[in-house]
Amino acid sequence: MKRPTRKEAEEAVRILIAWAGDNPNREGLKDTPGRVADAFEEYFSGYHLDPVDVLSKTFEETGGYDDLVMLRDIRVASHCEHHLAPFLGVAHVAYLPNGRILGLSKIARVVEIFAKRLQTQEALTAQIAEAIEHALQPRGVAVLIEAEHQCMSMRGVRQPGVKTITTRFTGALEAEASYRDRFLQMVHGPRY
Repeated sequence: MKRPTRKEAEEAVRILIAWAGDNPNREGLKDTPGRVADAFEEYFSGYHLDPVDVLSKTFEETGGYDDLVMLRDIRVASHCEHHLAPFLGVAHVAYLPNGRILGLSKIARVVEIFAKRLQTQEALTAQIAEAIEHALQPRGVAVLIEAEHQCMSMRGVRQPGVKTITTRFTGALEAEASYRDRFLQMVHGPRY
């Protein structure tokens, strides 16, 4: 499908404003289509970034370290592909090195790249794990995301505060309960 122009996107916003029942030409709304287009460029910037490129630089100097490497509480701000409503929460990501490690910011960056696309939380969880698995070929990967979906808290059943939790485990983190249990303890353990 051909990507619409900026002008076409702004016109679509004007149509939605009118469809909602307001006048897109009134003072408070006349610049809204441009602001919405700007916001969409930011919300969905993940489509223009390649997680493989981000994860391509790894380090072999591990000092013999071969235990869990974990980032906890990575901010997740994404949009539900069913209603275009935000879902907000945190991701916890860990891997077991296999002779190479990633720069820590690269893991957070991959979470952000996939989150800045229209998503389901289930797909987001799987995409993060698969990207790390592909790029690093670690002994295992674990991803846990917990988020509140505005499509459920602001509309529909209107249940604010309900968190959706999704997980993906690969390799040793899937096969060995002791690694999986340690990961979950680290996720829910004390905050220093």
